[in-house]
Amino acid sequence: MGRCTIQIVTGPAGSGKSTYCHALQEHCASLGPLRRRRVHVANLDPAAETFRYDASFDVKDLITVDDVMDELGLGPNGSLIYCMEYLLENVDWLHDELDAFDDDEYLILDCPGQIELYTHIPVMRRVIDHMKTWGYGGKMVSVFVVDATFVCDAPKFISGSLLSLSAMIAMELPHVNVLSKCDLVDGETVERILEVEGASQLWSMEEAVQEGRFG
Repeated sequence: MGRCTIQIVTGPAGSGKSTYCHALQEHCASLGPLRRRRVHVANLDPAAETFRYDASFDVKDLITVDDVMDELGLGPNGSLIYCMEYLLENVDWLHDELDAFDDDEYLILDCPGQIELYTHIPVMRRVIDHMKTWGYGGKMVSVFVVDATFVCDAPKFISGSLLSLSAMIAMELPHVNVLSKCDLVDGETVERILEVEGASQLWSMEEAVQEGRFG
């Protein structure tokens, strides 16, 4: 088979990655016949309980966090890391799943929300390295999803920016940041903060908000 284009969706837990994947799948399915593209979504989160999209394949068919917790007595975080390392050891399973797609198809991978997998523990990087050796090197992009409420608070905004930067450096892929849950925040506030040119200006705005000079 060919080598499909792959979008790797990452970001903190609860940022809306699965909702983003579902929305993108629904949008592409609603396009007219001349613009419609075959878009698939696959789950790579062994801790995911439910998702609304139609999964083309699911890592839970290989291993699940619940099974690891029951059999090995690990906690949720340790079990998730164990699952991803198990996926790495059995990476041929992923190769076989990816090999089922043609080069004109588009695949979205919904990845775990444990941020250490992208910034501190090289598991996802090693999975991506395998995918590059399979011929997907020029056909992958990383999408980092961040809750839009982060941008309304200076410390959270800086934290989210650094997490995104860490993930981009660690994964070494073309990188796009996406703000989710924008309906929960004031649009003018988001625009004002995104136009900030430096941390000192951001802190000045934060102090102004606390003093009541910004609404």
